[in-house]
Amino acid sequence: MYSAELKKIVEAFELENMLPELDLEGRAVIRKEINRPALQLTGFYERFDSDRLQVIGRVEYSYLLSLSEEKRKEAIQHLFQYRIPCLIVCKNLEIFPEALEYGREYNVPIFRTAQTTTDFTAELIFWLREELADRVMMHGVLVDIYGEGVLITGPSGIGKSETALELIKRGHRLIADDAVEIKRIADRRLIGSCPEIIRYMIELRGIGIINVKELFGVGSVKDQKTVDLVIKLEVWDGKTGSYDRLGLNEEYMEILGNKVLCNTIPVRPGRNVAMICESAAMTNRQKKMGENTSQNFANRIGK
Repeated sequence: MYSAELKKIVEAFELENMLPELDLEGRAVIRKEINRPALQLTGFYERFDSDRLQVIGRVEYSYLLSLSEEKRKEAIQHLFQYRIPCLIVCKNLEIFPEALEYGREYNVPIFRTAQTTTDFTAELIFWLREELADRVMMHGVLVDIYGEGVLITGPSGIGKSETALELIKRGHRLIADDAVEIKRIADRRLIGSCPEIIRYMIELRGIGIINVKELFGVGSVKDQKTVDLVIKLEVWDGKTGSYDRLGLNEEYMEILGNKVLCNTIPVRPGRNVAMICESAAMTNRQKKMGENTSQNFANRIGK
């Protein structure tokens, strides 16, 4: 299970800390979802997820304003008794003295933001989904080719890094070499990035480690990219190897439960693998736009 430090959330969204005396060190969030405690403030706590970030907007604030001082204190105390990770108040609304009192008593941080509730919650949910996403480390190279995130895989020494270098020289961008961290952001969205320690680096056998950003400039690298296509390199086997020549049989690779289109490319001396990768990326884009050349050709033959 992954977690996001509360301090990191405060920095990312520039939240105003209303109780700076409380230590934020070691506090973390493990849930991708947030909660607006409207029902809870009325006293309904059945199925309440107390480990979620709690966000108060104009609606919840107006309800608390409508209560008597005694009832308001009771409602806020009841919420804080669940030891929620923190309370975030939107639109720079005034913090109730009762909230500050019980925040100190139950050691619950309180933050405030000037953003509207809708905008803030949307951005926060997206940020949490990315930060707490399921992830896997894969051996390969991830390159941005014509806007398509292409993950190049294959056995060690087959030429993945050399292919990536040739693609960079052709104007495409490197995301990761050797180790690609892939996160499952949504049901149909995988994001690939590079571990910090090897970011912008490529290993070339016989030469060593090169820094792509320094050699080719900032336009040759990118921090992250969606994984749209997998290209699996394998050594050419002319005797027993079976390769799709028309492109009608689509192969998929499953990554974190998501199926990604996979093209198997046989490698042998004389083949321009970088150009083949470019063609595969453009073909994948073409299919997304509704044009399938292989199927059109098969239909033409069948007529």
